Amino acid sequence: MVSASLDMLEESLVKKIEVMKQIQDENEKQREILKNPNEVDEEAFDKILDVKGDLIDELERLDDGFQSLFDRVKAEIKDNKELYADQIRRMQGYIQEITGMSASIEAAERRNKKLAEDYFSNARHMMEFGRQTSAAAFNYYQTMNSYKDVPPQFFDNKN
Repeated sequence: MVSASLDMLEESLVKKIEVMKQIQDENEKQREILKNPNEVDEEAFDKILDVKGDLIDELERLDDGFQSLFDRVKAEIKDNKELYADQIRRMQGYIQEITGMSASIEAAERRNKKLAEDYFSNARHMMEFGRQTSAAAFNYYQTMNSYKDVPPQFFDNKN
């Protein structure tokens, strides 16, 4: 029973590593999209966010399943550490790998957040510039329409 549970715990950790690798791949795609703020493919960006959201949900499910299973066998493992030493050692290695990947993902997320902030700042600036240009054009149009019949400014009144 405990050995089978440990196998399931180990499998859960391996799946978590695979999901985290997929998140790293998506982070790299996101960085490539945001690298040039003037040429962002918004549809691809949104798609990546959706994929990452699904992967994060999968990580949460794996974590919840791991924790509930671990809570059930924790006492047995603690009492018989020497029986399960090999599996425990492998799982500790997986956990170290997961910890390193978590730090890497977090750093990539911070970099991507900065790139996204730059993109949105640039987009806001361009919208403001467009709004100002449009307002200036409209004001010019109104001004020119109100001066249709302007009398000549240099009219000679001498005869």
